[in-house]
Amino acid sequence: MTGVRLRVATWNLWWRHGDPERRRPAILAALRELDADVVALQEVWWHAEGSFADELAAELGMHVALRPSRDPSSWSSALPGTDAYGIGNAVLARGALGEPAVTTLPAPASEGPARMLLDVVVATPAGSCRVVTVHLTSTPASALRCEQVRTVAAHVAAAPRTDLPPIVLGDFNAEAASDEMRLLEGLLTAPAEPGLLLINTRRWAADPDAPTWDPRNPHVAATGSPPVRIDHLLVGLGRGRVPVRVAHSAVFGDRPVDGVWPSDHAGVIVDLEVGDG
Repeated sequence: MTGVRLRVATWNLWWRHGDPERRRPAILAALRELDADVVALQEVWWHAEGSFADELAAELGMHVALRPSRDPSSWSSALPGTDAYGIGNAVLARGALGEPAVTTLPAPASEGPARMLLDVVVATPAGSCRVVTVHLTSTPASALRCEQVRTVAAHVAAAPRTDLPPIVLGDFNAEAASDEMRLLEGLLTAPAEPGLLLINTRRWAADPDAPTWDPRNPHVAATGSPPVRIDHLLVGLGRGRVPVRVAHSAVFGDRPVDGVWPSDHAGVIVDLEVGDG
């Protein structure tokens, strides 16, 4: 098979925070410039008339899979006027999408059944690819995120294999050196699931520590947080019949668009060389 380039990205869109109507065109412009084949999105808003993911897919000419959180109350209770809005994970793709599956992740009592993974098989020119997008808890509780990544790993290990290795990506709310990310990756400690290795593509980045949560962004500066990379894209090793190589890894959405910061997070973009080259 002749090698093809597959561009995959992940981005947390910050739900209805920070004047979403003003941020909307900035998000669209950033995604249009990115020109990715597959985009995983977290904190996507939806309501009875549709969702932001559907709007983006229509504008970008992509297919969409969206699944809302079972309990958005931990978000809506903290942001007045948002009771009519849900929150969820989505995958946009140029190729056809299979039937999405959802698994609820362990979560603190304050969040209820709010955290989940969204799994969907994407058709690519090189074959099928399982894409699993997650949004882990943001509470300062590494032990809880370790429970969550064990659930993610168990799901990926049990899922039917696709032509390409699985891609696990999203907002992990965790640094690469954290216990939970080391556990999920399985390269520097025993893996969460025996035999499941998910390599973090930041290892190929020119700046592997480029932050996705960065106080250069005024929305982050207001929190007093230091710069940190908490959004990641991992690719399964030794799974799938089609070879995959990481050609490029970087952050995007890390600057304003026409004076507007699109989100509080920057995203991660990865170019994969798929096939025999």
